[in-house]
Amino acid sequence: MREPHIFAGNPLDRGEQDRRDEDWIIEKAKDSTSLFLPMAGPTVLVNSTSHLDLGWIGKSVLMDSGCNDSGYYLGSMEDICYFAVDVNNDDDVKKEICERTGYSFEDARSTAEMIDKPKSGILAQGRAQINWHNRHKFCSVCGGANEPRRGGQKLQCISCGSEHFPRTDPVIIMLIYDGDRCLLGQSRGRLARMNRYSALAGFMDQGESIEEGVAREIREEAGIEVKNVRYHSSQPWPFPSSLMIGCLAEAASTDIDMDPEEMTDVRWFSRHEVLLALDKKNDELQLPDPIAIAHHLIKSWASGDF
Repeated sequence: MREPHIFAGNPLDRGEQDRRDEDWIIEKAKDSTSLFLPMAGPTVLVNSTSHLDLGWIGKSVLMDSGCNDSGYYLGSMEDICYFAVDVNNDDDVKKEICERTGYSFEDARSTAEMIDKPKSGILAQGRAQINWHNRHKFCSVCGGANEPRRGGQKLQCISCGSEHFPRTDPVIIMLIYDGDRCLLGQSRGRLARMNRYSALAGFMDQGESIEEGVAREIREEAGIEVKNVRYHSSQPWPFPSSLMIGCLAEAASTDIDMDPEEMTDVRWFSRHEVLLALDKKNDELQLPDPIAIAHHLIKSWASGDF
């Protein structure tokens, strides 16, 4: 197996059987040994007093700071239960937590790049969980209010009883190659920078296989046909709740017919150009940073490790 990407490798036992006991979840949310990770919008509490780490706090600190939220159960490890808690709408609580702990709220994405990779997986789980709850307060069937169940793993409508589960949006991202060159593009949907290119990507359609999705997206965005699609690796991407499915494929045609509504540019780059860019030695080409699976797809092709 390949080494997990950032946001993967979560070491927690997510507790499928434990979650079936609502009373157990409630008691663990009150337990003095349980730990809570406060999050606020795009930020997470960070402990940088010795070495950079997630800013876990106990129940007493949480309550003394004015937060009575029980949070969402993430899982357990070595008999300690871990919860994520949303303090986004209370500046006083955030300020009090920081004053009591000496910790600070920092950008979650930047934090993930600096902490141990397995811990970035916990961060991803917590962020995706909170985001889902904030976006699904009401039932999509009848409009009634939803209440969390199973420690936040499920929502249930208090009016019609409908159950709702977290959604994960599958995104295919693919590196297409033709001998010693690969296909990269600039998407209008991303924060495009001068000379910055990446692997092409798009959401999968319903009733579509991964291989079909790769072929369709490349055909739509670049007018290129592909063959020999192969899976490379995947990455949870909690912005807000995607699963990036990384693939490589060989070009079956090479003439580019770009979709100008989707892309600002699509072109072929030589292996030499890409290797220089990976070493930050190519002023004409900038590539995604290692936090993104696109970086690793490009690097895998350029080094011949795929």
